[in-house]
Amino acid sequence: MKTDFETLRSLARYTLDHLVDRRYVIFAPENRENLVEELATEYGVSFSTEEDIKEQAIEEVEDKLGEGNVPDNIAETEMYNHARKEIIKSFQGETISGLYLVESLHQVAGRVSSFLLKSAFIEDVFASDEELSSLLVQKIRTFTQK
Repeated sequence: MKTDFETLRSLARYTLDHLVDRRYVIFAPENRENLVEELATEYGVSFSTEEDIKEQAIEEVEDKLGEGNVPDNIAETEMYNHARKEIIKSFQGETISGLYLVESLHQVAGRVSSFLLKSAFIEDVFASDEELSSLLVQKIRTFTQK
């Protein structure tokens, strides 16, 4: 499954929809897209996408071969595929709809909870830390791309 920053935006929208449905947060509708963008950026710290892994693997191959010696079809080389597999193996956690967890799901929930409390776009948060964390873990775990 190919994932990129748009996948993180989808996860942000999905998360916000559930937080609003539960009436855990309130924000002005005109701030929704700004909030989605900021939350997706926050998720970018917690998850690696296929796009991120590809870029990292290319950088590793460039480091080994030298920038001028990288073949045009780098994604088809054995060295690239090996670097990519090693990067994926280093995550050791679960994947969620093609997103690789950089930190535990509970750490992600804590990061998002903190983000919600500090965001200039969120008018109020009506859930306790435990309620937020529980909902976030549950909903992030069940996220799928449409």
